[in-house]
Amino acid sequence: MAAKRGLDALGYIEREGSPGRVPEAFRPVVAAARERVPDVFGGRLHSAYLYGSIPRGTARVGRSDLDLLLALREEPTEADRADARTLDETLDKEFAEIDGAGTLLVGRAQVLSELERHDLGWFVACLCTPLLGEDLAEELPRYRPGRLLARETNGDLALLLPRWRERIAGVVEGTGAGGPAEAALRPLVRYMSRHLVRTGFTLVMPRWNGWTSDLAEMAEVFAAYHPERDHPRRAAQLRQAAVLGREPVGDRDVLRSYVDDLGPWLAAEYARVHGVKKPRP
Repeated sequence: MAAKRGLDALGYIEREGSPGRVPEAFRPVVAAARERVPDVFGGRLHSAYLYGSIPRGTARVGRSDLDLLLALREEPTEADRADARTLDETLDKEFAEIDGAGTLLVGRAQVLSELERHDLGWFVACLCTPLLGEDLAEELPRYRPGRLLARETNGDLALLLPRWRERIAGVVEGTGAGGPAEAALRPLVRYMSRHLVRTGFTLVMPRWNGWTSDLAEMAEVFAAYHPERDHPRRAAQLRQAAVLGREPVGDRDVLRSYVDDLGPWLAAEYARVHGVKKPRP
């Protein structure tokens, strides 16, 4: 079992990622993002952040995406979201090193709100690397890997599953391997695999008392700490999801197993152990 990591000497979750960890191959796209974001959003922008594998230093050329979070001074509008999509598409087309770009838009007040203190606020403070502007982490508390954090970060899986089913159903049946359906399903497999692995990890995170963003390690922590009698089967499912989170395949059966078996079980277990996330507007 890997040693616990991700905490400082006082037991708080350390901020992961830094500009210095960005791999050399990805520095041009990061520089382009830093230059273009202010051009697109101007005075509306409060601060910008990187998150994911690129600032953690684990990104793979041609396989990893560029993840940005932009905190605007006011709540994002539809025009802001359209601008973000255009920025993502432009960066993706220009830089072959990335496999897509995704920009998450949030409002400054939302990040700092009491409702988001242990979800979006924690995400910015612990999982985001400052790129531009004043760092909102300076206005947020330190975080420990406890039950409150577990509940507020991933205690809404039951609400997500119906939306996942709709997204899966919205992909028209294709013509086999390499067809358009497989290409459309692959990002869903990657996204849902990662989400389920992270949810399984945070289910047991308070007992493990540590933090990691490594999918394989998350699955192993779950396997070591989940006590249920069917844990060998669930552990195998989480391990496979961790693989598919890094090497996704466009397989509809995988997605159906997520929304019909693993997802509902994990949502129910999460509610039993940690409760349900506070409702959002």
